[in-house]
Amino acid sequence: MTPKHAALAVLVAVVWGVNFLAIDLGLSDTPPLVLVALRFALVAVPLVFFVPRPNAPWRVIAGVGLFMSAGQFGLLFTAMHLGLPAGLAAVVLQCQMIFTLIVAAVVLRERPTRRQLTGALVGVAGLGIVALGRLEGSGAAAGAAALVPLLICVAAGLSWGIGNVVSRAAHGANGFGMVVWSALVVPLPILALSLLLDGPGAVAEAFSSIGWPTIASLAYTVVLASLLGYSIWNSLLGRYPAALVAPFALLAPPVGLLAAALVLGEVPNPLELAGAVVLVGGVAIGQLRRRVRRAAEASVPEELRPAQSRG
Repeated sequence: MTPKHAALAVLVAVVWGVNFLAIDLGLSDTPPLVLVALRFALVAVPLVFFVPRPNAPWRVIAGVGLFMSAGQFGLLFTAMHLGLPAGLAAVVLQCQMIFTLIVAAVVLRERPTRRQLTGALVGVAGLGIVALGRLEGSGAAAGAAALVPLLICVAAGLSWGIGNVVSRAAHGANGFGMVVWSALVVPLPILALSLLLDGPGAVAEAFSSIGWPTIASLAYTVVLASLLGYSIWNSLLGRYPAALVAPFALLAPPVGLLAAALVLGEVPNPLELAGAVVLVGGVAIGQLRRRVRRAAEASVPEELRPAQSRG
């Protein structure tokens, strides 16, 4: 990868890490589900009129939208609204790797490798340490309440993992087109859920009193995190093996933690920080080394590869 493209990959990871601060800003002004509905309405419109529909069945496009977008972000925004710190949310959401592994094994009958299983177990241990840190930091009386947003964020990771498996059926489809068209199925169900949970009065007030925090949050999450971020990411995936590109995403959680500490003053306690390191380490064990090895093999000319690596 050229230095320019490596710098672009790092830029995307930074944008996605800081994205959690933008979400936190919007939640200070707008209910979580309304914010999700607004975000994906702006991702879809007006681009859906100009971007060709991806070459995938409607059920796959809808599945990606419902699980990877509506489910993941509806639960993530709710968890942060209920008190999960932005930096910690950036890390806990990476449990999607564990759920992707499990769902793919159950639905697609994909047998995980020993390294993937090891990474998943390490990730689960990291989540357990984070949970202990939440209990310790909140005191005995508020311990259970502090775990609720954490568990909701874990559920967001589950939804993302299911979306990852659903998206496998769209192999070869244009990634940017999938982002735009799958966003179409998000706003109405999420808005209906907000009407049910928050009430029509709260939803009406949210729309009538949109302030600068929501506008700034949407500008960042729609333009930078969704459209610009995924455009750069997909262009890099089009130029290089996924094995070279994907590991850069592991930079997003530490960026989110650091940005939240610097801007919001959210400093994890020692147990939460230790759990975050273990969780990200589990993701790295399951993905990074395997992908780096594949990238190294891909860079060797076919005629120079060992016979057992061809195929």
